[in-house]
Amino acid sequence: MRSTSLDAVALETCVAAAVAAPSLYNSQPWRFRLDPETVTFHVRAAPAHGLRFTDPEGRALHISVGACVLNLRVALEHFGWAPVIRLLPSPRDPTLLATVNPTESGAWETETADGELYAALWRRRSSRLPFSDDPLPLWLRAELAAAAEAEGASLVFPQAAETARLLELTALGERRNHADPDRAAESRRWVREDPYSASDTGVPLEALGPQDARERLPMRDFTAQRHPERLPARSFEKAPVIALLTTEHDRRADWLRAGQALERVLLVATARGLRTSLLHQALEWPDLRASLSPTPDHTGHAQILVRLGHGPQGPATPRRPAPRLLD
Repeated sequence: MRSTSLDAVALETCVAAAVAAPSLYNSQPWRFRLDPETVTFHVRAAPAHGLRFTDPEGRALHISVGACVLNLRVALEHFGWAPVIRLLPSPRDPTLLATVNPTESGAWETETADGELYAALWRRRSSRLPFSDDPLPLWLRAELAAAAEAEGASLVFPQAAETARLLELTALGERRNHADPDRAAESRRWVREDPYSASDTGVPLEALGPQDARERLPMRDFTAQRHPERLPARSFEKAPVIALLTTEHDRRADWLRAGQALERVLLVATARGLRTSLLHQALEWPDLRASLSPTPDHTGHAQILVRLGHGPQGPATPRRPAPRLLD
């Protein structure tokens, strides 16, 4: 039974749903404010949670905030509201990335039932564990592509040769990140090795996945100070299923749309029983990012690589409590 009033419990639930979105290094670079007069959510960037070396232009930050906006939309829809979204509503206020106004009028139709997405956003986790080699059926690939298209982006599943090329670029980006002392140090700072750590950001050690047998799949190596004895030795899939998310343009608003498209894809994948993780290393180097665009015509602007498959669920990563994020 849906409620048509945004009471305190619904308000906090909506913010908690928003912050369940993925972010690079689990940095959670967002804050929220509710305008009491218009009942409008102001979704802001939190520059203190940005990544100075890994994401100097803030593109990944915008994608992360876009993902949390999608979750906020899904949660508001769940409580019976029709959210109206404005991206970058104030040129004079660059940290205000979006406003979300829950209205009672009109219907907000989606490609996938709202109930499925709302349930999926609480279950969605990044899994850096090995997947099986089971193929993704064509109908499921089409559904995921339609989810991205609904948010103004494009999702393509390259053939084997193109997938290998994209993974090679990802591996090259990973090697560059290791060789860059500033980026390597920044990456290590976000690893939480103590399972009892009070930190509510960053990536717990157990969420990194096994560090061996990665010749087929260049997963991010957050820290050179490994503890392989804590992680199971398992081989990654022989034929990884990789999808490339692109946008037609490459402005800040396009980054926010890419984030919404990414999260819708991840939620649909979760609702269909798939596991996902993100390959971002090549996106962090301008020349490699340009090379990620689809061949042969190199159309569109690459925003993220998504790995999909069947396998174990990744462990939960911490989130900052909703009351601390809502002004």
